[in-house]
Amino acid sequence: MKWRIAANGVALVVVISAASISSAAGFDTQLSQGSQRKFVAEDARSVLSTIKIENEYKTGYKRSLFIHWADLNGDGCDTREEILKRDSTSKPQVDPYRCYVVAGDWVSPYDGARLSDRGDVDIDHVVALKEAWDSGAWAWSESQRKAYANDMTDRRTLIAVTDRVNVSKSDKDPSNWMPPLRSYWCTYLGDWISVKARWGLSMDQSEFGRISNLLASDCASLTIASWSAAPVLVAVPITVPAITITTSTVTTSTAATSSTTTSSTVATSSTVTTSTTVPSSTATSATTSSTSTAPASAEAKDISPGSYCAPVDGLGSYKSLVYICSKTSADGTPYSGNRARWRKLAN
Repeated sequence: MKWRIAANGVALVVVISAASISSAAGFDTQLSQGSQRKFVAEDARSVLSTIKIENEYKTGYKRSLFIHWADLNGDGCDTREEILKRDSTSKPQVDPYRCYVVAGDWVSPYDGARLSDRGDVDIDHVVALKEAWDSGAWAWSESQRKAYANDMTDRRTLIAVTDRVNVSKSDKDPSNWMPPLRSYWCTYLGDWISVKARWGLSMDQSEFGRISNLLASDCASLTIASWSAAPVLVAVPITVPAITITTSTVTTSTAATSSTTTSSTVATSSTVTTSTTVPSSTATSATTSSTSTAPASAEAKDISPGSYCAPVDGLGSYKSLVYICSKTSADGTPYSGNRARWRKLAN
């Protein structure tokens, strides 16, 4: 499509054509399984040493921030029913129409209790949802928290246990709660460490100290088996139309030495052409000279401006504006403590 505009003896030819770009607003998200992590029967103390020690973030937790129990694989069974089926020591009876476990037999590893009534069984997050939030999940997207709350890709994350024991555990870490069945302590510590390491969660000083002491005494020979990478968010770019604007200016012979075009002063019959590619939302201007494109690693999510965030360079949205997770302000000034915060993405 061409537009021709005449002004003061100068003919402007504006050519608009379609192009393709990736836009921050055009990102979708999906869960995908990462590659296998190279831990094979690693000494538990070696794995523990990879975990960051820092104070817990104790603000803003709500259980509703972790969507559960969900049917992530679309087979009609939510996560609770899946774990009840998986952990039953006998073949469970399942209502095929609504994927409801009617009957089964379970042995709670926390206390050794044998259970046959599903009402007595809780599905426990080994690292509780609040503990995960305090240890780093506060910076996750909603989809990442949903993946954690329903993680069946590693059986150490979720486990069927006696309901009253699970209530006594609540959201405590090993510094103030260990399973009543002492013979299960080392297995429990191995599961706890693997979940924290696999999901990149931190430990506070008391939690780390108690676990270190137990690894030096009761569980000195503990090893931790390999695991697959935790489910992560992958930004999938969606192609949206953009506008390429080409501006051509041609002077008439009567204004050879004095006419000034939008781009320069030109002599008789000379032609100056400028071209730029811009997002379609800014296509009303024919003199745009720069392009602003979101980072390819963008991740669409709702955020709270000014709050701490992760990962660095990730994108979020607030009231239809695009924000970036950055360790510096828009003018390049580092934030205190070298912590990343959500700020507006500069155009």
